[in-house]
Amino acid sequence: MRIAVAGGTGVVGRHVVSAATDAGHDVVVLARSRGVDVLTGAGLVEALHGADAVIDASNSGTTLSAKTATAFFESATANLLDAERRVGVGHHVALSIVGIDDIDASYYAGKLAQERAVAAGPVPFTIARAGQFHEFAGQLLSGMRGPVALMPRLLMRPVAAREVGAHLVRAAEGGAVGRARDLVGPRDEVLADAARRQLAFDGSRQRVLQVRLPGAYGRGLASGSLRGGPDAIRGTQTFDEWLRSADHSH
Repeated sequence: MRIAVAGGTGVVGRHVVSAATDAGHDVVVLARSRGVDVLTGAGLVEALHGADAVIDASNSGTTLSAKTATAFFESATANLLDAERRVGVGHHVALSIVGIDDIDASYYAGKLAQERAVAAGPVPFTIARAGQFHEFAGQLLSGMRGPVALMPRLLMRPVAAREVGAHLVRAAEGGAVGRARDLVGPRDEVLADAARRQLAFDGSRQRVLQVRLPGAYGRGLASGSLRGGPDAIRGTQTFDEWLRSADHSH
């Protein structure tokens, strides 16, 4: 298969590219560094010629603005689907997040908008939801340089981005199914606890304080819904195993 990967240089996208290449697929990376911009549509049609499937692992960064995230995902999805329709791509795979149905706020509002756009679009699709990545705690910590890092109360079942990448490739290979089974990690975690273990592993003395965020977003993070349901596929690599792996750079 010829598989195009949007966000193919990102946290998950690079693992999608690796898994697809290892499986013998012809891979096209859709990224600004490769002359393709999903947000403006520049270079998309040319890049997608001959593609059998598109895997969208792009993201809008760590913004907490629902308006910003929604604008990004709606624009990127519209551009991708239009280009796919024009060149005859037969399958669009979108990465989303488990348990966000009742958290239509902040970044999750953007992901829900993306899901709606994909489902209403002209291309057969698969929406593949996954748990928070093992990399998530580090992403938040990287923006907190002081002696104390504030972490929202978040109950999660984190999964390795590498396993998510392989999961998305399997979804692309399997054909459009609408909603794929969710993928989550093997163990329940609390974000603040994971952040403390990562800091200790990395030899940092930064302290972590857990805070409960207000509003629908904060309630959703603390509710446990982001751990996914009982029918989710379970990944195999735990957070502590990931810390000791080559995928954790420190």
